[in-house]
Amino acid sequence: MNMFSKKKQEIDEEYMKKGVSKVKDGDVEITANNQAEIEDKIANAGALRKYSELGKLMFGMLKDYRSGVYSNIPWFTIASIVFALLYVLNPLDLVPDFIPGFGYIDDFAILTITLRFIETDLHKYLDWKLEEEE
Repeated sequence: MNMFSKKKQEIDEEYMKKGVSKVKDGDVEITANNQAEIEDKIANAGALRKYSELGKLMFGMLKDYRSGVYSNIPWFTIASIVFALLYVLNPLDLVPDFIPGFGYIDDFAILTITLRFIETDLHKYLDWKLEEEE
């Protein structure tokens, strides 16, 4: 088994839940303060580009949560978003981003798992946003 297969096995829902359980309120602020850098990384990394609009939506949800405008959201969802976005920001995660062709595989996996966890809450948030705009 090569290094990348082993790392891929380490990135699963259990890994994600452990990371999410460690997220603190201050991490929400750190994520918000690094929004431009995270969005830029997602937009410019080939494998992550498909998450560009979803990343913007996640940041919108975080912003509305932080300001108290949107509170109909479980902490687990906020913590999942924060964990995933900070994970993407970290260049030295399980598979370092500087490894050509492989560096973003783990970031892609984390974002994919996160979306599975929070899909329903994202839909609720979008519905709320659309109602607010009317």
